Amino acid sequence: MIPARLAHPLFSLILSGIMSFVVSGVVTWRALGLIDGFIGTWMSGWVVAWAVAFPVAFVAGPFVRKFVGKITSP
Repeated sequence: MIPARLAHPLFSLILSGIMSFVVSGVVTWRALGLIDGFIGTWMSGWVVAWAVAFPVAFVAGPFVRKFVGKITSP
């Protein structure tokens, strides 16, 4: 089992992976259409997108949670 102290990095890793996967796929499709080599192009774009998305999610996550806590009621 993974220790609870790693929950934030793991959450950021998984969420950024899923989001960057979906968004990079949509953007690749919109830009190029369903061309030959679409999957390879998408995957190369996804790796770059995930490399950017993970640190952003990791750093922004605590600020976003705090902000959401302030604008919502219990």
